[in-house]
Amino acid sequence: MSDNRSKLDVLSIGDVVTDCFIDLVDKYEYVEQSEKGPILNIPLGTKIPYDHAQIVEGVGNAANGAVSFARLGLNTGFISNVGDDDWGRDIVRALKSNGVDTRFVHVNPGKVSNYHYVLWYKEERTILIKHEAYDYQWPKFRPADIPKWVYFSSISENAIEYHDEIADWLEENPDVKLAFQPGTFQMQAGVERLKKLYRRAEVVALNREEATDVFNANHEDIHDQLNKMHEVGIKIALITDGPNGAYASDGNKRWSMPLYPDPAPPLDRTGAGDAFASTFVAALIKGADVPSALLWAPINSMNVVQHVGAQEGLLTEDQIDYYLRNAPKNYFPKEM
Repeated sequence: MSDNRSKLDVLSIGDVVTDCFIDLVDKYEYVEQSEKGPILNIPLGTKIPYDHAQIVEGVGNAANGAVSFARLGLNTGFISNVGDDDWGRDIVRALKSNGVDTRFVHVNPGKVSNYHYVLWYKEERTILIKHEAYDYQWPKFRPADIPKWVYFSSISENAIEYHDEIADWLEENPDVKLAFQPGTFQMQAGVERLKKLYRRAEVVALNREEATDVFNANHEDIHDQLNKMHEVGIKIALITDGPNGAYASDGNKRWSMPLYPDPAPPLDRTGAGDAFASTFVAALIKGADVPSALLWAPINSMNVVQHVGAQEGLLTEDQIDYYLRNAPKNYFPKEM
């Protein structure tokens, strides 16, 4: 590996999995609304046909981000854990094939790799997850290995002390910028427990429901959500809001950004948020300002949902530029 390749633009951190998509047959399942939201109903105690299964290796919030960065031309490394099994070897092979530097992926002897089952119903999915309890250890870096940015996302609840190691390392390396896309267990841990990471973050990306819950904000008031994100020290707050697009604030100015129009109904929404957040960060790494980064992010998110899985639809910079040149006239960030 050349010296240029070893000098990383961005290092993505988080758990990695294999997803097995099971395409459910519409006539055997149905969705109903409840107080807690939509519920997928499947008959119990019987054999249910499915259309087909599709296996996608090397995915997960941080892995999706890593592939997104690599496809956009950034020198990208990945810190994660796999088991000493065929699933783990397939995961590493898939990441390498996508141009991701896997030297920091730790193989855990005697452990199995993360394997999730995705119940795929129309364009939505319900994921059966299990995070293996790995021995999370922050690696020692040579000076040449220290990246410009770190992108930290979903990781197991067993790794709470690992967050402290990362926060301490970031304090020792003040020139490294942090982008944080909290996963389920990180959001459950709370802002106070992870305050060193939130305070250090250049960018934090959440959807509107997550921002409301994590920061105890008013769901109906986007400004309240952005304000509370900045109050803990976050420099750039990024909030996605489904069909309403997204919002971003750099502490001085705020913008709203519409979605890029779908060329066809979404096939699978897996990874749309990962594509948005990582593309926004990639644009910043490449020198864009916040409004310009907002132009990029919805395009990659739009194309991802036209494919199965979180990575197949990720675009190159030239492809994003093509969509930008052909964007509708109303596709631009509006200052709030």
